[in-house]
Amino acid sequence: MYEKDPAWDKQPDPKLEARFQRVKAKLLGFTADPAVTLCKYPETDQSIPARYARAYAWHKSAYPDRALYEADNLLKAEPNDPYFLELQGQILLESGKPDEALKSLRRAVQLTNNQPLIASLFGHALIATEDPQYLDEAEQVLKAAVNKDNRNPFAWYQLGVVYSQKGDNARAQLATAESSLLEENYAGAIRSSQIAMAGIKENTPDWIRAQDISFIAKAEFERNSRRR
Repeated sequence: MYEKDPAWDKQPDPKLEARFQRVKAKLLGFTADPAVTLCKYPETDQSIPARYARAYAWHKSAYPDRALYEADNLLKAEPNDPYFLELQGQILLESGKPDEALKSLRRAVQLTNNQPLIASLFGHALIATEDPQYLDEAEQVLKAAVNKDNRNPFAWYQLGVVYSQKGDNARAQLATAESSLLEENYAGAIRSSQIAMAGIKENTPDWIRAQDISFIAKAEFERNSRRR
């Protein structure tokens, strides 16, 4: 007969358990049908995980006011939580209020030291304001994002938008080539990388990177063609 492991009787660490419940709520709110989320976390439940899940559910259901109500209450409880700030900013941005989203997203980026996904969202919000004064900041933020995670096609695409709006078409095409390569759009990556090479000084780091993308994309394009 096996002896019971004492670990089974050990109470979970309260901080770890709270984090787990938050992650579980966010995942459900983000992925599940809103009706399922709202059933699991009814409005009678005023806990932080419940508000977190409902904020995503209301946002997905196109009820931005209700989603913001939950996000605002989360921030009343924990005003410096970067992920609650990210959520508030995302709701504002995706409900057509990019200018109002900037404060929350900028703070979230600062608190997470340029966490790439949050930085990408912030860069997108800066661009979405359509205010040229934010282009330099957007470039800086998005460069930091791709430096930390160069496999984020959304960040590369947004960086390409910044370069395009600043009139640097060659680097806009290079960023687009990076995005296309990650999305396995090899024809697009070949086209964009070759345009980039034509506009960038030969043998510079950006030119060499464009050449590398062209070689990789051509090889993958030919490999896929042979399979057909």
